[in-house]
Amino acid sequence: MTIPYERTRQKFARDPEFIREREALEDEFSVAEAMIKARAAADLTQAQLAERMGVSQPAIAKLESGKSVSLNTLKRYAQATGTRLKVEFVPRAG
Repeated sequence: MTIPYERTRQKFARDPEFIREREALEDEFSVAEAMIKARAAADLTQAQLAERMGVSQPAIAKLESGKSVSLNTLKRYAQATGTRLKVEFVPRAG
């Protein structure tokens, strides 16, 4: 029996443990999304960006996961995509 995605999503959306985990990962997802958007806006593939940064394509894929990215790496990524890095602290909702 197949369970519809929407029903599963609604179930987890009410689960306090799931909500805590999602919120804990929000910053990583935000960094990853910003990096991917910058690369897309620069009209670059991961391979092209890797060449500009002097790293491998798998390294770019790992960076774009948003996990443990250093400030120096973010600066290099910004330079390679023709963007400027801006770090911002915003109040948490709720």
